[in-house]
Amino acid sequence: MSTDTVLYKRSYVFSFVIRLCHWLRAFAIFGLVITGFYIAWPFLVAPGSTNVLEQGWIRLAHEVLGFILIAVTLIRVYLFFFSRSNVERRSVQDIISPKSWVQQIKAYFWMGNAPHHGAYGPLQLMVYAGISIAAIFMCVTGLTLYANVYHLGIGGMMWEPAQWVAYAMGGLDEVRKWHHYITWAFIIFVLIHVYMVIWTGIRFRNGSADAIMSGFDYHPVHVKDEGNHPVQHHAHHNSHSKNKGH
Repeated sequence: MSTDTVLYKRSYVFSFVIRLCHWLRAFAIFGLVITGFYIAWPFLVAPGSTNVLEQGWIRLAHEVLGFILIAVTLIRVYLFFFSRSNVERRSVQDIISPKSWVQQIKAYFWMGNAPHHGAYGPLQLMVYAGISIAAIFMCVTGLTLYANVYHLGIGGMMWEPAQWVAYAMGGLDEVRKWHHYITWAFIIFVLIHVYMVIWTGIRFRNGSADAIMSGFDYHPVHVKDEGNHPVQHHAHHNSHSKNKGH
């Protein structure tokens, strides 16, 4: 029976602000999907009914959650480009490196370890960038729909830009349609994201889920055999411990 011992090194990856934004965004997306589908199909109210109270509360919740998503999206864009810690920006090194892409693909086929100069691998960063662009699109189209219902306050301020967006997309109906379509992109992303977090934690024996909860990642450093002769095992994120926050 093997008595090998795997030692792990703890590295600081994500600051409190990033972790808070992550969970606020997750909460907002979850709520927006549920309330958005209900707005599209208000099954609690009988057809032809004059009772709009339930619909009003659902719309209010959808709008509040939408503004939370807008705020979080703006904060995350700012932190990526201007945060004091460059742990996320360093991931760009991998996305433009063919060698990193080869290492990433090999890692998915259980050959070697995934490349990490920063917080994310190349494919991971591309997917996150894509979903961030989708979030910006949802914020813009959501504000466009909002401005066409509420003509005072923020709605009034957004009226002219909203008209331009609606015109560019071929009308308000197209705005509403694409707002609904991209919702499915978020649903698919969340399912794959949760699966990959679990898979990565098992495959690489690290704290892939812990990093976004506690801020710390765990990765193997070396293995000691029965004769207590250490065998070096390359760690992931070996430069994260130098980043103490944003």
